[in-house]
Amino acid sequence: MTPGLAALGADALLVAHVGVVLFVVGVAVLVPLGAARGWRWVRHRQLRLLHLAAITFIAAQAWLGELCPLTEWEQGLRGLAGEAAHAESFIGYWLGRLLYIDAPWWAFVAVYTAFAAFVAALWKRVPPARGRRRDPAP
Repeated sequence: MTPGLAALGADALLVAHVGVVLFVVGVAVLVPLGAARGWRWVRHRQLRLLHLAAITFIAAQAWLGELCPLTEWEQGLRGLAGEAAHAESFIGYWLGRLLYIDAPWWAFVAVYTAFAAFVAALWKRVPPARGRRRDPAP
């Protein structure tokens, strides 16, 4: 793999990583808001399952002391590109500053666990739909 292609791949992974963060945080904000406003899509079962699975995976990784696979993959590509982790390119610099926070590991474990508990609580407060009812055949 060429350094340029590795740098491009690292930037693409960083964009995807930010997308995952926006999905996890955004859905957690939009579900209670949407429930209050009567938005039906916030009760979509597959969306809610994916959301719960994502934050559960993130919290489990934190408890196990593991980095996110996207972070590890991005750092590996940055190394192949001859770049420092979370730096160099415009996209890498700015999205990295938004995404990567310097804090002790226990802080991430606490935040991810609390967020996972909040998402799980949304299942009780704003339950997803059970599924579509099918009309009987005529």
